[in-house]
Amino acid sequence: MKLVFFAHPLFLGSQSMPRFVAMLAEGMESRGHEVEVWRPEALFSNLPFTRVKKWLGYIDQYLVFPQSVKRKLRKLDKDVLYVVTDHALGPYVPLVAGKAHVIHCHDFLAQASAQGKFAQNVTSASGKKYQNYIYNGYSKGQNFISVSEKTRTDLAKFLKDSPKRSEMVYNGLNSAFHPQPAAPSRAKLGKQLNLVIPKGYILHVGGNQWYKNRVGVIAIYDEWRLMYGLELPLILIGAKPSAALQEKYEASVYKKDIHFFSGVDDETVRLAYSGASAFLFPSIAEGFGWPIAEAMASGTVVLTTNEAPMLEVAGDAAFLIDKRPVEAEKQAAWAESAAEVLQQAVTMTDAERAQWIARGIKNTARFKLEDALDTIEGIYKQVLNDY
Repeated sequence: MKLVFFAHPLFLGSQSMPRFVAMLAEGMESRGHEVEVWRPEALFSNLPFTRVKKWLGYIDQYLVFPQSVKRKLRKLDKDVLYVVTDHALGPYVPLVAGKAHVIHCHDFLAQASAQGKFAQNVTSASGKKYQNYIYNGYSKGQNFISVSEKTRTDLAKFLKDSPKRSEMVYNGLNSAFHPQPAAPSRAKLGKQLNLVIPKGYILHVGGNQWYKNRVGVIAIYDEWRLMYGLELPLILIGAKPSAALQEKYEASVYKKDIHFFSGVDDETVRLAYSGASAFLFPSIAEGFGWPIAEAMASGTVVLTTNEAPMLEVAGDAAFLIDKRPVEAEKQAAWAESAAEVLQQAVTMTDAERAQWIARGIKNTARFKLEDALDTIEGIYKQVLNDY
């Protein structure tokens, strides 16, 4: 089988999407398939006009790249499956809609925001037009694979007509995430990050996207410190703090114990998971929720939001908290309630902790990478046979 993957341009700086494309491409190559990855290259976006860099990037993505694709399509045989690795690449779907194709769907948060469904994330007029442009593209597709049942349900709500195929395949979890003894992990991590953390720490892993709720992470931590007087530090790994997050940090009475780290390598992230006293993941929404599975597979106790798809990933193996309310006057009570749950997680007996860890490891067996790739390969073959 010959596979052509449409991917986001590398100049956008995303981390998760290139990893997803690499997982698919390498997985299919290892199964003997011929693979090509097509993505926009930085041409106009390399010009030194920083004020309009975003718009120059759009020229590369939506004017230059489609012309390149059209030229390539003329040279390819019919027996090719075109894989659009993210429905946000929807503008490319019309190029291959009449050919054998599959569209991977991760989350529809931007689409929902454009329709005013998230008060936490107001979309501008130009943003709404952009999301409509994306919708007009992917809605012409007929074969979809979603990363969670929540995403598949959202897809069905957005599409006006039922597609030929709408499958769900959970993301595959890299086998590199596995339990490691906490004490050595803390010692190694402390040395790498210049921290003294032998008693443990609260951990969060994630970016600055509005739905990650990193401001809420600090709010919970502040309330927990105030209520219980324990002094475990908070470590946040991911993007550099946004302005809002920096403001929340500066206002914290406990900011000397709050530490941000960005650009860390995968091994450091694995150490951080293994040494954490608890993993705090109070997302407002997600497409899947990779870090929940990664933390559990690493032998870490997880606290996450009692909402899909976080619940879908966490199963019965996580401590659950409510979603952070939109209303400012309700957020203090939310943080206090979440802090009570955090206290339960960090003050368990060793026997109780062992039971929760075992439950988490058992839960993540659902997300084996090879199983995910096998299922995706089977869907690819079925779709190609249909054309």
